[in-house]
Amino acid sequence: MRSAVLGIAMASLTILTCSVVQARPVSYAGGWTLIEVANRASTAGLVHYSPAHNFSVGLRHEWQRADDVKLTAIQPTLLVKRWFGREYQGNFYLTGGLGTAKDESPNKLGSDTASFVGVMVDWETRTLFVSYEARFLEQGALGNQSMHEARFGWAPYAGDTGELHTWLMLEVDRREHFEDKTSVTPLLRFFKGPALLELGYNLTDPSPLVNFTYRF
Repeated sequence: MRSAVLGIAMASLTILTCSVVQARPVSYAGGWTLIEVANRASTAGLVHYSPAHNFSVGLRHEWQRADDVKLTAIQPTLLVKRWFGREYQGNFYLTGGLGTAKDESPNKLGSDTASFVGVMVDWETRTLFVSYEARFLEQGALGNQSMHEARFGWAPYAGDTGELHTWLMLEVDRREHFEDKTSVTPLLRFFKGPALLELGYNLTDPSPLVNFTYRF
């Protein structure tokens, strides 16, 4: 009886996590992840390795298009807490980075040391999703930035393991260094197996959003 209950619990957990693990900044122990992000502010790529289930470290390269500044940094991420319920999962992450920012614009301000700290929190069922992310970036003479981002999502159906999962999402972000400080982006999220793709368009500051994640 006990083994049967355990088996049912593990199966339920597998079904739940198949829909939530895809966009996580920390992978399974020994896993590699490639993440590409393009939004109204920047285009960035991150490759990270997770030596443990609650920690990852990777290399981030980011192009801040408005200022034509390129940031290269080592980025560690720590899973501080994970909550499981019968029908939900929640996660709390801390992240940071240290590297160099270089001005590629005609201003030619050179390069400076760059560092950032961030927090990510999410809560999700198989059909509902909410998250919050913040990042505070210091780049010396090249300027400082802050970003706050919230997401709300709904899945029109609950896909099973191996099926294509689809989410309808709304993203609201706040960037103090932009003329349009607050913006809204509706987007679609698709994922199947180790691959995730997000496509959207910013309604306030007209620009596309294209995000891609793949786990190895």
